[in-house]
Amino acid sequence: MENIRIMPSSLKGEINIPPSKSLAHRAVICAGLSEGVSNISNIIYSQDIKATIEGMKSLGVEIENYIDNLSIKGKAYPILIKDTIDCIESGSTLRFLIPIALLTGEEIIFQGRGKLVSRPLNVYYDIFEKQGIEYKTSNGELPLKVKGKLKSGEFFVKGNISSQFITGLMFTLPLLEGDSKIIMTTELESKGYVDLTIDCLKKFGIEVENNDYKEFYIKGNQKYKAMDYRVEGDFSQAAFWIVAGMLGKEIRCKDLNINSLQGDKVILDIAKEMGGKIEVRDDSIDVKQSTTKGITIDASECPDLVPILSVLGAVSEGTTKIINAERVRIKECDRLKAMATELNKIGAEVEELKDGLVIKGKKVLKGGVVDSWNDHRIAMAMAVASIKCENELIITNSRAVNKSYPHFWEDFEKLGGAVYEWSMGK
Repeated sequence: MENIRIMPSSLKGEINIPPSKSLAHRAVICAGLSEGVSNISNIIYSQDIKATIEGMKSLGVEIENYIDNLSIKGKAYPILIKDTIDCIESGSTLRFLIPIALLTGEEIIFQGRGKLVSRPLNVYYDIFEKQGIEYKTSNGELPLKVKGKLKSGEFFVKGNISSQFITGLMFTLPLLEGDSKIIMTTELESKGYVDLTIDCLKKFGIEVENNDYKEFYIKGNQKYKAMDYRVEGDFSQAAFWIVAGMLGKEIRCKDLNINSLQGDKVILDIAKEMGGKIEVRDDSIDVKQSTTKGITIDASECPDLVPILSVLGAVSEGTTKIINAERVRIKECDRLKAMATELNKIGAEVEELKDGLVIKGKKVLKGGVVDSWNDHRIAMAMAVASIKCENELIITNSRAVNKSYPHFWEDFEKLGGAVYEWSMGK
């Protein structure tokens, strides 16, 4: 469905939370660099995960897709099968695979589309220049042509741009001859994502020494070991249903690991602080309709939660401030501008700042026509906003959810949402 019309209603019921996209990327890559066969279960073939699967196949990895699992015959050291890797719109695929591709020493082209074409890669360009690796771009944008071999050593990286560069290096440096160090030149944001990487690497037999997130020491000549791995539920996707439960009726979110290292698990703390009635059980989280109040939210460790927390703030009592969120301007779209623009269209009161949002809460929103900005998280957040709308909400470019959660609209209907296809002509 390209455009959808939602009749406002409360959502209620049980939902299986889809698997973590962050962990699925990491598991596919670790299995792909292992000797032997790994089985990766609980997979959803979102656009981003498909991009990583195809990218690893280009590097000599044999992957068989089944309904919800992958059989991966790894290539302990990648070889180039196909000289162009299309990352579609997946920043993780692009930034994780660039250093891995440099193990081959061959010329390789990375391409993408949408906002990915212009997402910054300067961290890697600096490394290429220091190491004499040839590269060619169109004014710093994709396509990127790169040729050369990555060498071990010291890598100085800013911690406030994206943890994806650090993860990309962590996948690759253990396979080099010498030992390496990743040294942070500013404080590391999104520590949770680095924790996920280190934990996933450890499961596949690779050790990374973390010195208080200031530097990471990585021995060379390590080997990945194949294993069977089940991808746990995704807290960044659960956040949409947790907020939907607080705004609507009762929702039970299943298949979440309460001891997860995912940074977006902080949604539970933020929701409770705003007045959310949340009960954590062994394998599920129960959310009841709640009266919520505004707070100040530091988004530096959980940038992906900004769209849905903006919606929660828009219908909470008092003022919600989202701070330290400048980085979300370079996601699939400028998420600060997008959320301020679209929420204001339907009667919210949102002020956009350089690095955040100030949101004055309303009891209800009006409804109307909003756009997803071709961003999966904007589309899903606005869908949840419909619960508090007085009139129907129309979301254009609603297909954007395919990037991470292809069956989002089915799940929305399963919980009682009234979703209809809408065409511009009507």
